[in-house]
Amino acid sequence: MSEFRYFEDFHPGETLSLGSKTVSRDEIVAFAAEFDPQPFHLDEDAGTASLLGGLAASGWHTASMLMRLLCDNLLLASSCRGSPGVEDLRWMRPVHPGDTLTARAEVVSTRALRSRPDLGLVQFVFTLTNQKDIAVMSEKSAILFERRETGQ
Repeated sequence: MSEFRYFEDFHPGETLSLGSKTVSRDEIVAFAAEFDPQPFHLDEDAGTASLLGGLAASGWHTASMLMRLLCDNLLLASSCRGSPGVEDLRWMRPVHPGDTLTARAEVVSTRALRSRPDLGLVQFVFTLTNQKDIAVMSEKSAILFERRETGQ
């Protein structure tokens, strides 16, 4: 994102590119060792013997990579004030070493808050796709942004 964004700068139907990241074997194993030490996230043989078809990133690692792309390419250059939570999170395909993940955000709706006239709520659908343009994860969530002009 090239400009600082406020609530008023988001429009339903708008799609934002959030960049890409290539996932390495070492980072998959390091994340799993610390946060999700299931065998198919730590060992190639266990991954191959699983439904995942090989060593695969934890779903929580995948969600964390989306969060990093979201921060680097939108939130840190915005008036973001946090989120009331994730409404829906789906892991659709495994993420393997060497996959390049690309994130995008679709603005579903926007709503100024009556209770907090300085804030607005933007509902998003985030999608992560791999290098074959196959969706590996989706998330629906809302984010609070400060309004440029309060009391509107």
